[in-house]
Amino acid sequence: MRIVTAIWLAILLVPVIAAEVVIPGWHGVVAVPYLLLASAILLRLPQRRWQARGYVMADERLRVVRGLLFHSDTVVPFGRVQHIDVDQGPLERAYEIATLTVHTAGSHNASVHLPGLKHADALAMRDAIRAAIRRDTL
Repeated sequence: MRIVTAIWLAILLVPVIAAEVVIPGWHGVVAVPYLLLASAILLRLPQRRWQARGYVMADERLRVVRGLLFHSDTVVPFGRVQHIDVDQGPLERAYEIATLTVHTAGSHNASVHLPGLKHADALAMRDAIRAAIRRDTL
């Protein structure tokens, strides 16, 4: 999440540099406050975004809550699950974390992603959801 935030702050740095070049005699008047604000955002925003995520797995459903400004509360009944993925990129593999993706039969919000889970926890959740689906189909 810090990488995404850093990319956005780098994009927003372009007008700041333009203002420094265009406005004569104002060296640092625009850039210094921007850099201070950007540093604060880069350090705090990813932590706040992470704290604004949560999930609860019950016997027959998965509830995922996320969002700082725009709050989203998604409940996925296991009976609607099509398939489940556990994904790891190179960085996730290095830190032994994974993303659990639950694909459902619906068209709106058809996938629910849980990033940053311990790899073992993601595998355990996948297996628990599979077991719940098998119980329901018998």
